[in-house]
Amino acid sequence: MSLTPHGAPAADTRERWRAASLTEVWLRPGDWYHPAVDALVEALEAGRSPEMAAHRLGTARSAAGIGLDETLDDLACLYRSAGEPLDVDAVRGAAQGWVQVRERDPAPTGVRDPATGLPTADYLGERLRETYGRAAASGGDVTTSHCLVVLDVAVDSLGAWQRMARAASVGSTLDQVFGSGHPMAALSDGVFAVLCERDPETTRLAQSVRSIVERNAEVLGVAASIRRPVRVWVERLPDSHGSAVDLITHLRR
Repeated sequence: MSLTPHGAPAADTRERWRAASLTEVWLRPGDWYHPAVDALVEALEAGRSPEMAAHRLGTARSAAGIGLDETLDDLACLYRSAGEPLDVDAVRGAAQGWVQVRERDPAPTGVRDPATGLPTADYLGERLRETYGRAAASGGDVTTSHCLVVLDVAVDSLGAWQRMARAASVGSTLDQVFGSGHPMAALSDGVFAVLCERDPETTRLAQSVRSIVERNAEVLGVAASIRRPVRVWVERLPDSHGSAVDLITHLRR
């Protein structure tokens, strides 16, 4: 398979890839290039399996502190810019390389889950504390003004790279659907929650997120790693912040 039309040099493929990635997904232009980029382009142009080169790229991205979601979105940009379907072997190689580095040198605990790019459950608990506090000050009722949209994609017997790739795909989808105005978190392996105002728009988003998650999983080659159908529901918030934290704990199990 040749990804460069009319015999264009590898540099052309690399620059088209870079341009697409910087436009669509990459956060910091200065840290995009790594020699592993060239190795992957060369493997594709030579018609070789991209898995080993993608593994090297995943290793480099993880060592640089780049999340798995950004790593896989960048990989997808290569194939989109070339008009080719995303190669599942490339996804597997990149995810496995990324996971190996993270297992050897785990990221410090913080407010974001490194695999999904989403905040952690503890962060969501703090945002809920703020929500309940504002409601108490204004005389509002959180049980009628807000809710959680919960997404469950969990399936059993997945390898580490499959779980990581699935988490990255779902995290990217939730950010795409709900945006920065909705606090969200990865609660556990395969379970996610978004804090929303309770209104008709929330119901519409909850209904649409299932199909978008499934479509994006197909694009990234991780469809076999998510449950079918994906479970999505709107969870009513309880009367107090303490009970809301208990609810999050229950949803994590």
